[in-house]
Amino acid sequence: MKILKSVLACAALSTALFSCQKDAAVKSDSSIPSDVMNQIRAHGFSTDGVIAQADGYVVEGDVFLSYKDLSRTPLTETQMRIAEVEQYHTTNLITGLPRVIKISVRNLDPVWTVALDSAVARYNALGMRLRFKRVAGIAKSDIDLIGADLGGGGVLGRSSGFPDVNGDTPDTITINNRAGTFGTNPSVQWLTTIVAHEIGHTIGFRHTDYANRNYSCGFSFPRNEGDAGVGAIWIPGTPTAPQDPGSWMLACTDGTDRPFNVNDIIALNYLYL
Repeated sequence: MKILKSVLACAALSTALFSCQKDAAVKSDSSIPSDVMNQIRAHGFSTDGVIAQADGYVVEGDVFLSYKDLSRTPLTETQMRIAEVEQYHTTNLITGLPRVIKISVRNLDPVWTVALDSAVARYNALGMRLRFKRVAGIAKSDIDLIGADLGGGGVLGRSSGFPDVNGDTPDTITINNRAGTFGTNPSVQWLTTIVAHEIGHTIGFRHTDYANRNYSCGFSFPRNEGDAGVGAIWIPGTPTAPQDPGSWMLACTDGTDRPFNVNDIIALNYLYL
């Protein structure tokens, strides 16, 4: 999923996914066939603002669906929800614990290597059975952190998906390397938060405010991301109150650093300690 930037609150943690962008009803690419739109809808995603790509489609600003993804039979909806802003995980999680997830960097400015190292340190400091390590070369990596032009619509980055049925991560996280996306001198801590957010998706975390993206994005249509065919299961011990302002997995970012808050740590430890 991708991070957006909000014009109002600016809270998907990257400037696009994580960049709280005020998304009034965004029209989809008119060239997309109706049967494809029906498939996207059947998988639980919004059909507003769908963007065609060479090998699939981007939906909800930061979720990439390949042709193979769309050809799969949609999963039965899996939701366990108490309120609207809490920590949620997907049906599939990373398995084979203890485990080290290896991440490489390519086609990005050196600052992103620093940001990845910092994000890895944040996760590893929790002492979980799931750990991370930066490696050189995609042949040695589980996830490749890459750069690509994701357009100028406020998208900062996106993960290529969630854990698969085998308990493995998707293979890429893409950062928007279009000139000017992150301004002229972005904070390394903010970039760290963006990388940590996208890593969160690869290990099974949904947006904390998936059920009401208006919370971090200021305005979003539709407000509820839905089950999305991957599950949205409440993590016990996280808040049932309607707000969790500091979470690293909020859908939109305000351009500031968001290290793991108390509820984030509870959620991470519940799944992977």
